[in-house]
Amino acid sequence: MKRQKYHYGEDPSQWGELFLPDAAEPQGVVVVIHGGYWRSQYGAELGEPLARDLAAHGVAAWNLEYRRAGNGGGWPHTFADVLAGIDKLRDVAGEHGIGLDRVVALGHSAGGHLAVWAAGRNRLAQLGAPEADRQLERKNGGAAVHLTGVVSQSGVLNLAEAERLNLSNGAVSNFLGGSSDRYPKRHKFADPMSAAPLRVPVYAVHTTEDDTVPLSQSEAYSAAAKAGGAPVQFLKLPGDHFALIDPKTPAYRKCRELVQQLLG
Repeated sequence: MKRQKYHYGEDPSQWGELFLPDAAEPQGVVVVIHGGYWRSQYGAELGEPLARDLAAHGVAAWNLEYRRAGNGGGWPHTFADVLAGIDKLRDVAGEHGIGLDRVVALGHSAGGHLAVWAAGRNRLAQLGAPEADRQLERKNGGAAVHLTGVVSQSGVLNLAEAERLNLSNGAVSNFLGGSSDRYPKRHKFADPMSAAPLRVPVYAVHTTEDDTVPLSQSEAYSAAAKAGGAPVQFLKLPGDHFALIDPKTPAYRKCRELVQQLLG
């Protein structure tokens, strides 16, 4: 396979690496968004095995890095980076002859949150949090790349509940620069639950032995989205939190199959 790194900003964490299959010209692309509870000690190395595997199976994969809490990220910079990183595909795709009619995100854990959140980008202005919306810098110049589907792998999809449960020792408040009591609009704006239901298909995949992100995160999001008529499916798979990002496991292989269906 071929791989090439591109920067979408000046910060060392503002880059993505494109993994291209050797075979026929790929149709569409999958954006791989890594997790790590949005903290800087976890990076795009978590997504690289997935991007490699997807390319080996004929899919163009964009392994996206972004600023995290602790290295210039958090609110609102991580959100701006994810949108800018996805939009960078507009420049990259033409160089490699990749179509952007189908752009799917595969996000694990906190990356699942960012993937589902980004899929709702066209609804952000309608969430009733204009102060938060104004803080989010957008650099696409009208050339936004919209996701056409998401596979969320044990995603943190209900931020209010994640904060209440104090997941990963206050990860949500750390990510958003303070509690929901202090910044209610910001928290609402950042929560995928606020933008549900989306009109693009979302597979909310969760492993049954996950002790890092509770199964209820995917379950609650799926129920809320489905109640609103969204094309969302909730799937429970055997394995722990990291089985979903291990290309050797059945849980990951099911995620790859879902990505291929969405690109179909």
